[in-house]
Amino acid sequence: MYGIEDIEKIKDFKTWSNLQKVDQLLKIDCKQYTEIGIDSSKKEKDEVKKNSMKIYKLIKTIDKEIGDRLISAVDK
Repeated sequence: MYGIEDIEKIKDFKTWSNLQKVDQLLKIDCKQYTEIGIDSSKKEKDEVKKNSMKIYKLIKTIDKEIGDRLISAVDK
């Protein structure tokens, strides 16, 4: 299983298609959101949001259209 610390490595995988990379990055993003709950501190929630933006910006370097959509959804 990959985690937030692996996002840069995933971008550079040569044997994975762009779709596989985006899928794995979104799985990492989803996993971090499932691990926060009502007892999570504001600092923890802010860290998850910050990590999501890192992931979305990285996705934008792989697939500009998907990345732009994800980033614009956060801005709303």
